[in-house]
Amino acid sequence: MQQQLLVAGIDIGGTNVVLGLVNRQGKILWKSSFLTKQFDDFELLVAHASQEVSKALASIEHAQLIGCGIGAPNGNFYTGNIEYAPNLVWKGIVPVAEKFTKALDAKCLITNDANAAALGEMLYGAAKPYKDFIFVTLGTGLGSGLVINGELVYGHDGFAGELGHVIVEKDGRSCGCGRKGCLETYCSATGLVLTYQELKKTSDTLIDSKYVFQKAKEQEKEALTAFALTGETLGLALANAVAYTSPEAIFLFGGLAHAGDFLLKPTIESFEKNLHVIYRGKATIHLSHLNENDGAVLGAASLIWNDHSL
Repeated sequence: MQQQLLVAGIDIGGTNVVLGLVNRQGKILWKSSFLTKQFDDFELLVAHASQEVSKALASIEHAQLIGCGIGAPNGNFYTGNIEYAPNLVWKGIVPVAEKFTKALDAKCLITNDANAAALGEMLYGAAKPYKDFIFVTLGTGLGSGLVINGELVYGHDGFAGELGHVIVEKDGRSCGCGRKGCLETYCSATGLVLTYQELKKTSDTLIDSKYVFQKAKEQEKEALTAFALTGETLGLALANAVAYTSPEAIFLFGGLAHAGDFLLKPTIESFEKNLHVIYRGKATIHLSHLNENDGAVLGAASLIWNDHSL
């Protein structure tokens, strides 16, 4: 009987590591997760994750692992390393691809989580018809992936396309990258909450983005204003990004994108208002079609399925 070719998709986050086995059609045959902070030693994490993947493979009839794709903060496609990720327990440079290649005896590729999700959108989501698009993740921070002529843009060092770290407010809010005024400090779940707290003149640490969303649904003025300001800044930033890559479409993914028109309407209004005339009517903003629960694993697996050497 013919072998069933599968790819392991691994998403390494600050809180959880999510694992899955994915076929070429984008069907996830197995998925699991564990807490990232269980493993202070990265070698132990690799051993545990590889063991879980191997056990799952053994349970699937005629399964053959052809590779492993990994999405992670500060994951560098060129070097195969996680490099100086501020929100992970392992500091400095971590040789992720090398260690997983050895443990799984299969080709391993890594990129940052937003780039991986952009590939997932291109292979299995709403970006299938497009060769030029921008993918933006709106979670705790703001990540992005730029696709030009069907290829992810990595730049000369593997770190191109970081829209979250474009400065939108000189001497603005402090960012985890060490600078001030970065886009993600205003247009993310964290940024939304900060804006809301400023409007309410409170530092209540129990307030999160879900709370602000609920208040917006109740038509509270400050919550509605917080979303409007967030969308206004995001729309301006996206209009500026269009001038760099001239995409056909922009896709929004992540928890904050679920706020619907509270975020989407002011974002699109600001985007259209700030677009250079030569780009008007050419680029549109859409919500991602990836299931948020599966997007990270699908995106990571897409690194291998999209690899031209297969």
